[in-house]
Formats: sequence, C-alpha cells, structure tokens
Amino acid sequence: MRWTVSKSPAWRHWPAAREAGDVTVDELMDLLARCEDAWDAPDRTGDPVPLLDHGLQVAAVLRDRHPGDRELQVAGLVHDLGHLLAPGDEAGHAAVGAAAVRGLLGDRVAALVELHVPAKRYLATVEPGRGLSPESARTLELQGGPMSAAEAAAFAAAPHGPAAVALRRADDLGKVVGLTRPPLVELTTWRPIIDTLAGTR
Repeated sequence: MRWTVSKSPAWRHWPAAREAGDVTVDELMDLLARCEDAWDAPDRTGDPVPLLDHGLQVAAVLRDRHPGDRELQVAGLVHDLGHLLAPGDEAGHAAVGAAAVRGLLGDRVAALVELHVPAKRYLATVEPGRGLSPESARTLELQGGPMSAAEAAAFAAAPHGPAAVALRRADDLGKVVGLTRPPLVELTTWRPIIDTLAGTR
C-alpha cells in the first residue's frame, strides 16, 4: 500500500469557483482574518477556540519545536482553512484547505494540510490510549476511524508522514482559550514568513 495525497482541486467551496493557484498572499491573509470569527463546527459546539486562534497556537507550537521548518509552521497556521471554506465537512475539510493553498504555498505545505486528518487516524492506531478533545474524538469516526495496521505502516513510510504527525500533535495542543494575544495582531507577524514562502514559488 502506498500513501498519497490528492492533486485534484477542491474549490467547489471557494467563491466564484476560483482555480487553484489564483489565491494571492493578500487573499490568504484575508481568509485567515475571517477565521477570527469562524469555528470548526458551524454551531460552535466543537473545540473551544476560533479557527484563527487555533491556527496561531498550532503554528507557535511548531515554531518552538521545529524552528527551522517554516513550511511546517505555516502549514500549522493554515491547516484548518477548509473549515472556513467548507463548513461542516469534517471528512473533506483537509483536502479543501490543501487545494486552497497549494498554488501559493507549494506542494509540501498543501500535503501537510491534507494529511493532518490522516495523521489523527494514524495516531489513533499507534497510540490508542492517546487523549483527544471531545470534538476530535467525535469527528475521528466521521473521518474514517483509526487506520488499519497496513494503512498505518504506509503512512509512517510516506514522505510527509513524520511531519504530518508533528503537525497533528501540535494541532491537539492548540485549543487553549485566551492563550493567544489579540489574534489579528499575532497574524501580522506571520505575513513576512508567508511572503517568503510564496516568493519561492
């Protein structure tokens, strides 16, 4: 079994059915700012922090743990954009988010965004006693449940598997209410890093 990520665009949720790659840095920053008042569950019954606060916390954890990997850090920042673009699509939000950023931020960032859900399924298999937030536990089954042994072995051997697991571990830590300073202020500190990544494309 070989673990792969999708290359097909998932832009049916994007305004005006835009093509992948059209998004600019300004537009990405606007999307992230809109996450200040968006949540993983449209009725706000899910995790206790808005998407922007969550993404900033995840990115900060990855910056501390992997200071030399800016692609991984930015993937943490944008990993849940799919919840904004496709509200309520628990199974598909990772692919939607990956399609949204692939053209601007590159294949590795997009792959890590797409793989943060399979990484949860992987960890549920290899660390079955690992704690999840109530919302993550609820959505695990909607996303396919724990991987089979063969799926887990393939995922672990995949090129982006270890980095996706690092993102997932940070994802599970980034749900602390009130931890981030004013989120829109904190977001501006990531603009130069995003500019740099986008400029290498």
